[in-house]
Formats: sequence, C-alpha cells, structure tokens
Amino acid sequence: MTTFFYNKKLAAKLSVVSNAALIILKLIAGFISGSISIISEAVHSCSDLLASVITLFSVHKSEQPADFDHQFGHGKYEDLSGLIEGILIILAALYILYEVLKKITGVSEPISDSGLGMIVMFISVVANVLVSVYLMKVAKNTDSIALYADAEHLNTDIYSSLTVFLGLVCIHYTGIHAIDPILAVIVAVIIIHTGYKICKEAVNNLLDGSLPEKNIKEIKSIIEKYNEHGICGIKEIKTRKAGKNKEINITLLLEGERTIKYAHDLCDELEKDIEQNLGNTEVTIHVEPIESPAVSTAV
Repeated sequence: MTTFFYNKKLAAKLSVVSNAALIILKLIAGFISGSISIISEAVHSCSDLLASVITLFSVHKSEQPADFDHQFGHGKYEDLSGLIEGILIILAALYILYEVLKKITGVSEPISDSGLGMIVMFISVVANVLVSVYLMKVAKNTDSIALYADAEHLNTDIYSSLTVFLGLVCIHYTGIHAIDPILAVIVAVIIIHTGYKICKEAVNNLLDGSLPEKNIKEIKSIIEKYNEHGICGIKEIKTRKAGKNKEINITLLLEGERTIKYAHDLCDELEKDIEQNLGNTEVTIHVEPIESPAVSTAV
C-alpha cells in the first residue's frame, strides 16, 4: 500500500484513463442536451487528458539518471510539463469564454435535456475527486510538480463540474436557461486562476528561482546547530529546484585551525542532516577558513 502512494507512473496512467472516459461522457451529454457549460467541461477535460499524457511522459523522463547531455539529471522535464499544463488550462478557459459569447448572441441552441447532463456531471465530480486526491497524495510524497499540476488541473474540473451540476439542477427546476452561460463564465474564471498559479511555479523553477523562504530558514536552523563545531557563520546560500530535486549550494565560514578532514566530515554530516529534513536534496558545501569568529558574517 505504501508503494501505491509513491508510484508516479501509476498515478499518471490513472489520470490519462480517467480523463479519456470523462471526455466521452461529457461530449455525448453536451451535444444531446445542448448545454454549453457541459461542452465547455468536455473541452476542459480534453486539456486535462493532454496534460495527463504530458505528465506521464515527463514523469518517465524525469526519473532517468543523469547522462552526458543532461549532467544534472532530467528533473526540469517535470517543470516544463507543469508550464505546458498551466498554458493548456488557460487556453481551455479562453475557449469556454468563446462558446459563452456564441451562447449569449444566440448562435447556440438552449438546453434540451438537463437530466442527462446532471447525471454525467455528478459522475465527473465523483471520479475527479477520487483521482485528484490520489494524484495529490503521490505528488506530495514524491515532490512532483508535474503530478501536482495534474492534480490541480483535476481540482479545477471538480469545482467547475460541481458548478455546472448545480446549475443544471436549477435549470431543470426553474427553466431559466440564462444560468448556463453564467456558470460557464464562472468555470472559466476558476480555470484561469489555477492555470496562472501553476505557470508561475513552473516558470520560477525553470528560471532557477530560489526555494521558498521556509526552506531557507530551515537550512539556516540546521547549520546553527553546528556552530559549536567550529562554524563561524554562513557566507552564502544559493538554492534552486529541478523537478523534485532541491539543489543547494552553501558557503560556510569555519575556524581556520580545523583540518581538511574535519571540514570534510563536518560537511558530510550537514549534508545528511539537510537531506533528512528537506528530502530530495543535492547539497554542495564550500568551506572558507576564518581566523577569528569575531569577524565572521552571516546571512
């Protein structure tokens, strides 16, 4: 069971199968009922499916070991996947707004069968809840931005599908068809917000943005525990993220009379400690000698 929640490839495959099935159901229900909000949801699921396929590829690629052409590994494939997913989400939202415009101008026909749409959207909500919870669990366990983006993608589907479901219920009992395009606009806004959030995180990683401030504080706190072992201060900390890997470069100020072997062993202990606390880290520590702790500097 533990392996089940750490299997990135299984999670990505499950997402592909789930999205493919929901697309078929939504398209059938959308064209039969004439609901623009359901068709919009089908388009959203198409972007979900494409995103899931990209996620599956990136997860497979990112797990390959470093080679001559990629000496720091393939972790950035997950970040690239996250960016593509964010863009797909935003494009799906723009298409939904286009369909809403057609509906408002009278190009599209009003809903003819809200009952079928209600059933399909309820099934969509339940399926996406189960899959997204699983994806998010695996994403957190493996620190995978690709799976995280896919899970967030499905989360937008949950909220949007639930919104459409409730709207169809209202249409069924009130006969007010204007609710349909209004709900589609709400869905589009939700999707755009999620797409922006995913793109922002992915771009930050692709451009070697630093780790969150809480991680920096944690690293400093770990180093402070070793002050009594001759560390006089921290000259510099540089961090970045590539896929699940956190790359950390640290320059420490160490008492000058310490031997090279002492400094080496101390760095090994620090690297092990940081790995245990942050997980998935590649730590490089450079030591500079200092004659007097009194003149040390820290960041």
